[in-house]
Amino acid sequence: MFYGPPGTGKTSTILAAAKRLYSRQFASMVLELNASDDRGIDVVREQVLSFASTKTLFAGKFKLVILDEADSMTKDAQNALRRIIEKFTENTRFCLICNYLSKIIPAIQSRCTRFRFAPLPFNDVSVCLRKIASNEGVDLTDDGVKAIYQFASGDMRKSINLLQVIYV
Repeated sequence: MFYGPPGTGKTSTILAAAKRLYSRQFASMVLELNASDDRGIDVVREQVLSFASTKTLFAGKFKLVILDEADSMTKDAQNALRRIIEKFTENTRFCLICNYLSKIIPAIQSRCTRFRFAPLPFNDVSVCLRKIASNEGVDLTDDGVKAIYQFASGDMRKSINLLQVIYV
């Protein structure tokens, strides 16, 4: 389970790792769902259960279910997911991503290893913003970087969006 504030790289991290692990088999071995779009029990029962219940064709590899914004799932959907996680541990791994760990039922939390993502440090955001600005031909000052960072509070997504809004 990856948890922490928005814009800290939780989804990017698991997608990069999954693409590295599965390369050409990514499409058949990874199911990615945004739980805020599909937060009900029907999605868990239909899509996740269908994917997890089929055996993998690739020996020694686990399938991967990525559930982004899992904290927006209903309690009933989370309970259904818990049962699926328990039943299909032989061939499927699950990565739940959330902003608010407290919105995930304890029964799921206890079955997961938790990784906390903290707000990004100033230097990381600064490097990224400067690279984008350079690529786009935008003159970004030190004060501009500091202002964006202060407003975005370590949220890279918000920082990039602010850069775009300010310099359009």
